[in-house]
Amino acid sequence: MSELNVTITESAQEYLKELLAKQDCEGIAIRMFVSNPGTPSAETCIAYCRPGEEDAEDVVIEMNGLKAYFEGRSVPYLDDARVDYSTDKMGGQLTIRAPNSRMPKITDDSPIEDRINYVLFNEVNPSLASHGGQVSLVEVTEDKFAVLKFGGGCQGCGMVDMTLKEGVEKTLKEKIPELAGVKDITDHTDKSKAYY
Repeated sequence: MSELNVTITESAQEYLKELLAKQDCEGIAIRMFVSNPGTPSAETCIAYCRPGEEDAEDVVIEMNGLKAYFEGRSVPYLDDARVDYSTDKMGGQLTIRAPNSRMPKITDDSPIEDRINYVLFNEVNPSLASHGGQVSLVEVTEDKFAVLKFGGGCQGCGMVDMTLKEGVEKTLKEKIPELAGVKDITDHTDKSKAYY
């Protein structure tokens, strides 16, 4: 189990305690989790957690009378997360910053899918973005091939074979030596958004 590394500032704790007090529910707490963790559409959420709604896998923290549950599977994605509350002219705002929600910290022990997604997200897609394209992992086969799907400007692009072999496969195999190679399942006959 990864260690929880989340900061909830004092002002955020006070604000959350006030919200909970208004719920008129004995023993109510907050629960923090990441929906769609490890993907570009990851969202970090804080919800009310009434007694009985917590999960056995949750990590529980008590701070100054505020009880907080953290979804077990979200913990690696909440690493370095910070919850803060600041007042402004409009009243105030709760902000949640979770820099690792879209991509957890990857180690050599991380599942191969996580390591592939990490390389695609941080190294491959930024360079494909200049052509309006992106690539995503569909699955890893038993014989250790990464099955990829190209989208955006890469779909239907005449240069995709070269991009796949020279760029994507080379980069992935450099970072993940046990990977046998990559396969492309994109339908490149659809040239409606193609870059070339």
